[in-house]
Amino acid sequence: MNKPKKAAAVRSDGIEARERLLHAALRLFAEKGFAKTATREIALAAGANIASISYYFGDKAGLYRAVFTEPLGRPAEAPALFDQPQMSLRESLKGLLTGFTEPLKQGALAQQCMRLHFREMLEPTGLWGQQIDASIGPAHEALLRVLCRHLGLAEADDDLHRLAFSIVGLGIHLFVGHDVMQAIKPGLAGSAQAINLYTERLVGYALAMVHSEALRRQPA
Repeated sequence: MNKPKKAAAVRSDGIEARERLLHAALRLFAEKGFAKTATREIALAAGANIASISYYFGDKAGLYRAVFTEPLGRPAEAPALFDQPQMSLRESLKGLLTGFTEPLKQGALAQQCMRLHFREMLEPTGLWGQQIDASIGPAHEALLRVLCRHLGLAEADDDLHRLAFSIVGLGIHLFVGHDVMQAIKPGLAGSAQAINLYTERLVGYALAMVHSEALRRQPA
């Protein structure tokens, strides 16, 4: 009877140890970058044996890759969240923008992830380019499909690309401009309820952008 409980405890401890490594590595990679962060330093900060990095992640690069992609849960750019033919335009835009706003409820963790992404752009390891190819690019194409469906277009043109980038920019700005927002008007995204309301407003702004583009395309 005791053996299953013991096995469950081991699994729980393993998950907890892996999470500690992820969070310690996220903080250090975001502060110092990949090259200047030592695995021994990460293990010490996590209260773990250095061998556990190899056990859970393979090597330092594997840990960095996990830190870059895992902590915030579902990716903001996952097409399945918003590119469904049966979805209304509002539903699609809400699915897209919620992918950006929901992680903000994790507070400091979201800001550390954003700092890590900024550092990756400044000190590239190649992972950012891989993410563009593997997820960001396909998500952009998915948003173009959504916009084409609802604007009655056979294919995307340059203005539709501009519209797609502008809609996504609504969500990205919450991360990029978070510190400024907190300084000027902290209550706008200071709680889960405030973030939910902000999401609804962003969806409305995005709908207005699509409506404006539809009007622009009407014959004079």
